[in-house]
Amino acid sequence: MTQAERPWTAFYGPGVRVEMGAPSYRNLADLIRSVAETYGKAPAFTCCLPNGMNGTLSYAQVDEMSDGFAAYLREVAGLQQGDRVALQMPNGLAFPVAAFGVLKAGCILVNVNPLYTAEEMARQFEDSKPHALIIVDMFADKVPAATRVHKIPNVIVTRVAEFLPAMPRGIVGLVQKYWDRSIQPVEMPHIRLPDAIAAGRRHVAEAHIEVDAYHQGVGTDDVAVLQYTGGTTGVSKGAMLTHGNLIINMEQTMEMLSTAVKRGEEVVLTALPMYHVFAFTVNLLGFYWLGARNILIPNPRPLSSLKRAFENYKITWMSGVNTLLNGLCNEVWFTDSPPKHLKYAVAGGMALQSSVAERWQDITGAPVLQGYGLTETSPVLTFEPPGKARAGTIGVPVPSTEVKCVTEDGRDAAQGAPGEIAARGPQIMKGYWEKPEETANVMQGEWFLTGDIGVMEADGYFRIVDRKKDMVVVSGFNVYPNEVEDVLAAHPGVLEVAVIGVPDATAGEAVKAFIVKADPGLTRDAVRDYCKEHMTAYKVPKQVEFRDSLPKSNVGKILRKDLRAEVSRGLAAE
Repeated sequence: MTQAERPWTAFYGPGVRVEMGAPSYRNLADLIRSVAETYGKAPAFTCCLPNGMNGTLSYAQVDEMSDGFAAYLREVAGLQQGDRVALQMPNGLAFPVAAFGVLKAGCILVNVNPLYTAEEMARQFEDSKPHALIIVDMFADKVPAATRVHKIPNVIVTRVAEFLPAMPRGIVGLVQKYWDRSIQPVEMPHIRLPDAIAAGRRHVAEAHIEVDAYHQGVGTDDVAVLQYTGGTTGVSKGAMLTHGNLIINMEQTMEMLSTAVKRGEEVVLTALPMYHVFAFTVNLLGFYWLGARNILIPNPRPLSSLKRAFENYKITWMSGVNTLLNGLCNEVWFTDSPPKHLKYAVAGGMALQSSVAERWQDITGAPVLQGYGLTETSPVLTFEPPGKARAGTIGVPVPSTEVKCVTEDGRDAAQGAPGEIAARGPQIMKGYWEKPEETANVMQGEWFLTGDIGVMEADGYFRIVDRKKDMVVVSGFNVYPNEVEDVLAAHPGVLEVAVIGVPDATAGEAVKAFIVKADPGLTRDAVRDYCKEHMTAYKVPKQVEFRDSLPKSNVGKILRKDLRAEVSRGLAAE
């Protein structure tokens, strides 16, 4: 593309490159080692519990411990380069140690949601066929049922408070075992993570092993992570993200932020789970690369769990989704004493509602920068440049990335007209694990079809209109739930909202809004009257249902698909 075809580059900050060139490292293990050598004893990761108890590992400690774990995987567990290792745990000090160890061993990391049911775990294990599993003890009781079909020969068990000082670690263990009884006996052959690391250390010391030799043959085109996603079809698939994909996307994102970050000085709050691709690339890898101190939150629910982290650390950056930011804006402790050092919040994973962005900035003084992408794109495709955020947009394409909108027949959409967002760049996945047909469905030559409907403004900023599959067709008119939700979210009586399409005998489909009230006195008529003031008639919700809560994913993304499924079940029952 020429400069005229990439007008968005005019919004890049001073010194931001248009083209990134080759990744700076051959693989992620080389990156991890290089950064640890640079920052040494500086604090890398701090796990902060709701009561303020905490523990910290330096860059050097994470590097040495992950070496030990890599040696365990290769020398004791007998894994080879390219073998898969499933990682199933919440944020905590064990996460970077284990993840970095897997990558140093030359193995492929398989991120697994720790809250999955045994059935969901089994499907992912049967597909990825991991040779080892690292799982937090709170959920280890699900492993026997989850491995009935695919047997995992090596199971490593860790704890939420792993690597915290002895006293808080012991207190957490006692509470989990005797108070909330969230820990059950692990009734299967396994090894504890600290013991695995110790065994690996012994091999390194006694056999004079060079851990770097494990990943000498790993290059940028080799798969680093299998990241599972419903993608554009809803069928769970493992996106093969290569070392090059993840390194370059981390560099692309940090390049966009380069005018606002300082190496070795940032403190980032990581409340989003790091098994989620956005937090994995941006928080775990990106801010590690910058030499930042990463404050890890094992569970941000309830939101009061974040209070001590904001009080005790000078947070300069944080990432979140719309629901997390909106929720904090409704917490009295947060609004009464907002973070004083925050530069920016970064939002991804779902549409950022304009009213939430405005209220967040009013409360904190820190703008929200919205990014956009998918699991298949490692994930960042676009980002709002610091100081140039534009309400209602997802920013501009990151360096070395081309984005356009295409029509149903694959032609480029007219300027300003909605079309499916297509992208190409070095962060696009290698494909879906062992699913060539699914890969072919989303690739149009070098272009990845996102399944999202968007519009490119004349100067190069992009707006998301909606998910292709979420679009509601009312009497032939397209209604995009994001637009209706954005209007409703601005109503002072609305706390949370989700909009879907439901069958309608007259119009084919009708708009239905599910609302959690901020004002107990809010009525359906008031909702509809408000919408009539702000939207054309066919977009106004025909049905309004009030709920105490809305279904959400682990990262706080509202799940429209669950609401659609609920409506479908109700209709089938009728």
